[in-house]
Amino acid sequence: MKLGLREANQYFSRAVKAVRAGQDVVLTERGRPIAVIKPLRNSDNEEAALRAMAAEGVIVPPARKGPMPRPRWKPTMVKGRPVSRSIIEDREERA
Repeated sequence: MKLGLREANQYFSRAVKAVRAGQDVVLTERGRPIAVIKPLRNSDNEEAALRAMAAEGVIVPPARKGPMPRPRWKPTMVKGRPVSRSIIEDREERA
């Protein structure tokens, strides 16, 4: 499937549907191909793509696998007026 840049911008969902259906989408500018959007074939390609992006410094891989750890702290309840109210009043005084 070929799409001009303007058409791809206006009908991006059409390009995504074509990619999901397994088609390659060629983006053109004034009739000249400039980019290709391809579907990912399988999870091996996804892992390879992530490794490549990490090698380029685009992303930082997680230090360990698994779910995010729960925080070890608990919020402290403070009595009195809210800090946000104090900040608002301070800003009003400075204005």
